[in-house]
Amino acid sequence: MAEPQVAYAQDEYGNPFIVVREQGKKTRAQGTQAIKDHIQAARTVSNILRTSLGPRGLDKILISPDGDIQVTNDGATIMSNMELEHQIAKLLVQLSKSQDDEIGDGTTGVVVLAGALLEQSEALIDRGIHPIRIADGFERACDIAVAALEKVADVVEFDREHIEELLKVAKTSLGSKIVSKASDKFARIATDAVLSVADLERKDVDFDLIKVDGKVGGSLEDSALVQGVVIDKDFSHPQMPREIHDARIAILTCPLEPPRPKTKHKLDITSVEEYKRLEEYERSTFESMIQKIKDCGANLVVCQWGFDDEANHLLLLHALPAVRWVGGPELELIAIATNGRIVPRFEDLSADKLGRAGVVREVSFGTTRDRMLVIEECANSRAVTAFLRGSNKMIIDEAKRALHDAMCVVRSLVKDNRVVYGGGAAEVCASIAVSQCADEIATIEQYAMRAFASALDAIPLALAENSGLAPIENLAMVKSRQVNEKDARYGIDCMATGNNNMKECRVFDPLVSKRQQLLLAAQLVRAVLKIDDVIEQHALEAEM
Repeated sequence: MAEPQVAYAQDEYGNPFIVVREQGKKTRAQGTQAIKDHIQAARTVSNILRTSLGPRGLDKILISPDGDIQVTNDGATIMSNMELEHQIAKLLVQLSKSQDDEIGDGTTGVVVLAGALLEQSEALIDRGIHPIRIADGFERACDIAVAALEKVADVVEFDREHIEELLKVAKTSLGSKIVSKASDKFARIATDAVLSVADLERKDVDFDLIKVDGKVGGSLEDSALVQGVVIDKDFSHPQMPREIHDARIAILTCPLEPPRPKTKHKLDITSVEEYKRLEEYERSTFESMIQKIKDCGANLVVCQWGFDDEANHLLLLHALPAVRWVGGPELELIAIATNGRIVPRFEDLSADKLGRAGVVREVSFGTTRDRMLVIEECANSRAVTAFLRGSNKMIIDEAKRALHDAMCVVRSLVKDNRVVYGGGAAEVCASIAVSQCADEIATIEQYAMRAFASALDAIPLALAENSGLAPIENLAMVKSRQVNEKDARYGIDCMATGNNNMKECRVFDPLVSKRQQLLLAAQLVRAVLKIDDVIEQHALEAEM
C-alpha cells in the first residue's frame, strides 16, 4: 500500500520551511498578568536611573560592543545606549528621548517618575481597580499638579544686559554633571550662546547657529565661547598667512582639479612631449580656476574637497590662502555665519556669493599645538561656537552633553520665563495639592490620585537617598514645613548647606520642564496600562 503524500513548502534546496522553531515554547501573557509584566520591566529600567538623580547622583559606565566606554549620569545618554529587548523598556527610552528633544533637561527625573507611577499602579490593580480607571485618576491628578506648580511659579526677569537669574538656573542644571567644578564658566557659556542666537521678541532660539566643538588638551576652565565659527582645519600650505583681515570667502563644493571623463578611461603617454602637454593642460586649468576665484574678489578659499600639491603651490604663488577637506555641516555653518553662498561650479562664482568676515586666523591649542581656524566678526553675528577643552575624550563628551542641557534650560526660560524650585520642592508641592484634592473626590479615581501623590514623593526620596540623607525623615520634614508655612520653596538639602529653602540655595527648574515631565509620565502610564496583550506574529501563527 502506497504511503500518503504530505504536501509541504520547500526552499530551493529541497529543505522544508520551518514556520516557528520554538512553537512549543511560546506563551502569551494576557490581561492583568501582562500589565504586571510590563510594569515590572519598566520598574527595572527606572531603578537603574534612580541612583543617578540629583547633584550627588552616581555615574554609570556604559560599555559598547566594541569596548568603548562612556561615563555619564545623563539620563538620555544612558537610556539611548542601553541594549533593551523588552517592548515596554523601549517605551521608556522613547519617553526619555521625548523629554530630551522637547526640553533637553529632566530626562532622568521623567523616567524615575514614570517608574514610580507604574509601581503605584501595580498595588491598585491588586486591589481590583480597573487599569483605565487608574489612568483616568492619574491624568486628573496630573492636571491638579500642573495647576499647583503654575500657581507657585516665580517669574524670572532678564534681558541681554541682566542675565544673573539665567545664570543661576543654568548653574542648577550643571550641578549633577562632571563639569560641576567649572559650573560658573559653563553656565556663562551656555547663557551667552543662547542669547547670541535668541530672538527675544518671538521667544525663539535657533540651535543650528550654535556649534559645540571640543579639543583634547587643557582643562575645562580653558573652554570659551567664540563669536564666530571654529573649524578643525588649518591652511593648506604652511607658508600661507596665518591671519586674514576683511576676509571675502569663496565657499566651494567643486574640486580644484582638471575635469575628468565620467566613463572609464585610460591615458597612454608615450613621449616627453605628450607628458609636457598634459602638465601644461593641468597647469592652465588650475590657473583658470584660480583666476575665476580672484576675479570675483575672494581672498580666501574654503573647499569641501582636497587638491594636490601643484594646485596648492599655484594658490600660494597667486597669494590666495585656502582651506581643504572641510566637511559638509561645517561648510553650511560657515555659509550661514558669513552670509555666503555655497558654490557648486566655478562658472557660478560671483562677488555677491562670497561670505564676509572681519578676521580669519589660525590658532594653536594645547601642548600638542593642534591648529584650528577661527572665523570671527562674521556678517551674521548671531553664529557662535562653544569651544570646549578637557583632559581626555570622555571628559569632552560629557562636557558637551552638560553644556547642551544647560543651553536647553536657558532656551526654555526664553520661551517661558517662569521657574519652580528644585531639590524635590516642586514635586512635594504638587504631591500635597493632589492629596488634598483627592479627599474631595467621591469616585474611585481618588485612590489613583493618592497613588499619584505617593509617586511624586519618589523624586525627593531618591534625592535624599543619593545624598546620603535619611529619606523618610527628610521628606516628612519638608512636607510639614511646606504645609505649615504654606511655602513651596522647601526641598531636600542635597549639598548639606544647612538650608532647605531652595530659593536661597539658588536651586531652580524651568516650569516648562516640570510640566512636561508630569504630562509625559502620565501619558506613558496610560499607554502601558492599556496594553494587556503583546502578540508576536510567529507566536500567533503557532496558535493558529
